[in-house]
Amino acid sequence: MTSQQLLSVIEPDGSTNGHESGLSKDELLHCYRTMLRVRAFDDTCMKLQRSGRIGFSIPNKGVEACQVGAASALQKTDWIFPSYRDFGMALYHGITPLDMMHNMFGNANDSARGRQMPVHFSFVKPIRFVSISSPIGTHLPQAVGAAYAMKLRGEKHAALVSFGDGGTSSLGFHSGLNFAAVWKAPVVFLCQNNGWAISCPSSEQTASESYAIKAKAYGMPGVRVDGNDVLAMRKAMLDALDHARAGHGPTLIEAVTYRMGGHSTSDDPTRYVPKHEVEEWTKKDPVARFERFLATRKLWTKELGEKLYAEAMEEIGAAAKLAEATAPPPLETIFSDVYATVPQHIRKQGEASFELARRKGDASAGDGKFPL
Repeated sequence: MTSQQLLSVIEPDGSTNGHESGLSKDELLHCYRTMLRVRAFDDTCMKLQRSGRIGFSIPNKGVEACQVGAASALQKTDWIFPSYRDFGMALYHGITPLDMMHNMFGNANDSARGRQMPVHFSFVKPIRFVSISSPIGTHLPQAVGAAYAMKLRGEKHAALVSFGDGGTSSLGFHSGLNFAAVWKAPVVFLCQNNGWAISCPSSEQTASESYAIKAKAYGMPGVRVDGNDVLAMRKAMLDALDHARAGHGPTLIEAVTYRMGGHSTSDDPTRYVPKHEVEEWTKKDPVARFERFLATRKLWTKELGEKLYAEAMEEIGAAAKLAEATAPPPLETIFSDVYATVPQHIRKQGEASFELARRKGDASAGDGKFPL
């Protein structure tokens, strides 16, 4: 497989080219349920944002196969350095919608204690899911550093770092790939080429034949994968992880997919995305394609799909209600988890803020507006 060929397993009609995923029936259905939960989470967050109950969200429609296929290849001891469009990676590995909704509302049960934007999840268990970062590309060198530490410790773990096509224009992409290759760090770079970096199309992002071909300059394998094919994503990721765990270093995977919505809830894609392009990619919907595959294995019917999606919507809706009803972080959390011993000048500022809150009332959590 060269950096220009497109790895694919599931044909448009649901048949396969002979590759077996190694997943059981239950595991295949878990992949499918996770993709539906991503869509349900998306739909719910869009409604919450539009009604002013949360400030921000990132649509995932169209890229679910990238997330779930890649996640299915990981072990619980591996590390994920995600992009902000990777809800499926968290959900696949057992992070609950409620855990994620706490972050969307920034409440007292949010793992970041309300300090992060919505969608910036971070979890230690059941998988190591490092905090999402807003600045593009900054997490790539971090993933390389973590992977190199694993190598120095003699561990057989690996790191997956995910980013969009726009991330390839960042300094972090170039320095991250260079150091990873030189150190033979056990890290997999996953470029989700979804066609647009906000409003910048791939045609204006790079002059290269592909993103995968960039791997050659850094001295590592580069693979192009059909990103709307769950099983192709799994195969590419398994191969790359085996390569990394064997001490051979990193791999760059380019997942060719399509973002079928806006960059974020603050974006209007109809202003720059051609209508015919969306219509063409809608025919390649990764969820529908996986349904056709499952149907060939007698694991899917339309009735089952409707039932599972209804269950996902009910689960996500209940999580949203619980998270919305949870109190905001207490004022003292501004100062906690920062210093082992709080400096005197910070302590004085804290005491002054507590006194102000007592006199004026508790600090408001805001009105749901967000500037981005």
